[in-house]
Amino acid sequence: MVIDSEIRNQLEEITRRAGHLWRYLDVPKQEEKIASLEEKMAQQDFWDHQEAANKVVTEVSHTKARIQPIKKFHERIDDVKTLVELVEDADDEDGQEYFKEIVESVGKMVKDLDALEIQSFLGGKMDRNNAILSINAGAGGTESCDWADMLYRMYVRWAERSGYTVETDDLSPGEEAGISHATIRIIGANAYGYAKAERGVHRLVRISPFDSNARRHTSFCAVDVIAELDDDIDVEIKDEDLRVDTYRASGKGGQHVNKTDSAVRMTHLPTNIVVQCQNERSQLKNRATALKMLKSRLYEKYEDEKRAEMEKFYGAKGEIGWGNQIRSYVFQPYQMVKDLRTGVDTSNIQQVMDGDLDRFIHAWLRAGCPTSRNKDIKIED
Repeated sequence: MVIDSEIRNQLEEITRRAGHLWRYLDVPKQEEKIASLEEKMAQQDFWDHQEAANKVVTEVSHTKARIQPIKKFHERIDDVKTLVELVEDADDEDGQEYFKEIVESVGKMVKDLDALEIQSFLGGKMDRNNAILSINAGAGGTESCDWADMLYRMYVRWAERSGYTVETDDLSPGEEAGISHATIRIIGANAYGYAKAERGVHRLVRISPFDSNARRHTSFCAVDVIAELDDDIDVEIKDEDLRVDTYRASGKGGQHVNKTDSAVRMTHLPTNIVVQCQNERSQLKNRATALKMLKSRLYEKYEDEKRAEMEKFYGAKGEIGWGNQIRSYVFQPYQMVKDLRTGVDTSNIQQVMDGDLDRFIHAWLRAGCPTSRNKDIKIED
């Protein structure tokens, strides 16, 4: 039986892309690294130093998790190629059953390879960590505060549909509507690796529901994303460099939250970085969470300074307004969400606002990866 040329071409393309991914991950070198570390783990005195031993075990685990999927995928390719040979040697009746299996396997492999490529781009030092995402309303008063509230809902929905756990550490209501600021923790594997794509200014264009003349308004909000630090990374903060203020928590949370000064605001005086937390009823718990957030922000700041990209990633992000946005959300006079970094756009605004952000995140990850097979990505609805 003769195999359809389209199936052959698909299989060749899958093999080519998997080969690129194999070389990008440098699988042979990673296997050597695993063998070396496992040899160290087999030594009698390995557990004499508990902290160092745990780091080695963690590194082995993470390295294996990074290369095992592509190794298994190559085995699947070999299995399908073997099946192709069986079909070619079989008569038409027997070959039809094998051919159906090949078609199903190839179709599934295309989707699985897409997912493997995206996951492979998350090789950064902190990519596997939890994410701390902050939203700040820009100039524009009530309009911007309402936009910040919409973004807050969008990111919570995205995190939940991605299988992450979300905790709201701080939520400051606007004067009339919406929120002026929000900080959420997105908890789960690779949360920061994906969420970091959202860092920047987001622009909304719509007919304002707060304007009695129904005029079109433009609003801006800034989104910042940092990685939550692991316990083994220590950032020193001197007591004299820290100012701690307490205040009554705002918003929902029960009578106790609103009657006591449980909310905590921390200011790092040398850098003027401010964090605040009012999620817990206990001031001690809020203080601990705020301190962890401050350490994460300081670590991110120091890393950005080392990379000499401070303006791009942290301190001088630019004004929350025209010329600095990474994505535009246009509700009127037409409907479109467009990422200005990658060119990816969609007219399904409601889907995006319900948390369907993967098209933008994946395109951004691909655009920054040397193995990206197509940087000019255009997604049609």
